[in-house]
Amino acid sequence: MTMANISIDDLKAQAKRLRTTMAADGMTVSHSKALELVAKSHGARDWNTVAAQASRDDNRHVPPTTVGAIVEGTYLGQRFRGRVLSLTGLSDGAHWQISLHFDEPVDVVTFDSFSAFRQRVNGTIDAKGVSPRRTSDGKPHLALNL
Repeated sequence: MTMANISIDDLKAQAKRLRTTMAADGMTVSHSKALELVAKSHGARDWNTVAAQASRDDNRHVPPTTVGAIVEGTYLGQRFRGRVLSLTGLSDGAHWQISLHFDEPVDVVTFDSFSAFRQRVNGTIDAKGVSPRRTSDGKPHLALNL
């Protein structure tokens, strides 16, 4: 397991299993010693180090794309292809603010009587590349094809 997908609870469960296994073999190990051994098994100096790495929000939530990537998807119901200009993690750790520059402007108005073209847009996406905000018909404002 990498620190990108392991929680403190997982580490503590490993320490508990280690203590149980060692006790069955006749070796008594304290809980704190088991935690230190688990930390060493993950390449950390001590328990505090591995616990800090495991608890970091940026280790638990991996962004769905990267700056500079070419992406495709829909914006307000219109298909697009474009480049990711910026991607910033939000404080909840599960969403990102994204800025996109479309190869071709898209018309975000569905009425025939007028148009509103957008080529550079900002939005919020989750780990699946989908905006939590929805249009009146229930479709996401922004959805990347990942």
